Amino acid sequence: MAAAGQSVHGEADFLCGLQPSGSFLDAGCGTGRVAIEMARRGFSVAGVDLDEAMLRTARGKAPELSWHLADLVDVDLDRRFDLVALPGNVMIFLAPGSEAQVVANLERHLAEGGWLVAGFQLRAGRLTLDRYDQICSEAGLILAQRWATWEADPFVSDGADYAVSVHRRATGSQ
Repeated sequence: MAAAGQSVHGEADFLCGLQPSGSFLDAGCGTGRVAIEMARRGFSVAGVDLDEAMLRTARGKAPELSWHLADLVDVDLDRRFDLVALPGNVMIFLAPGSEAQVVANLERHLAEGGWLVAGFQLRAGRLTLDRYDQICSEAGLILAQRWATWEADPFVSDGADYAVSVHRRATGSQ
């Protein structure tokens, strides 16, 4: 991508375009690619993943960042973030049936007015956008934007195979 003149940090470019304040939680951070880039851009960053090997890689790349081995269903970082993101299809790799618990738990980690952003493939038999929006609404989150890619290509529901959904925590919600 870099050789072709494209950004290799499309997710971070997109997330920064939301103009969030300075704290970021990478939920399902894997090897830390997005979290590390967000830290480079000045954010206070934490990453959570359930895969110890991936976290070991993340810690090796950026030992100064806050990495947590935990399940998104019940992780408690005892802080709130301005921006929580689930890039890399995290929502469709969760244990089936746990999606609502994960979103509700991540909402608890959002600061007032904070953003929850998830990008995932749309495939038959997997989490649908209608269900995802319902889950977010039940957690007190409001759909603000939806895109087809991390490059903010317009979303068209007919035949869509990927979506980046931006939900916002309502101000005044606890």
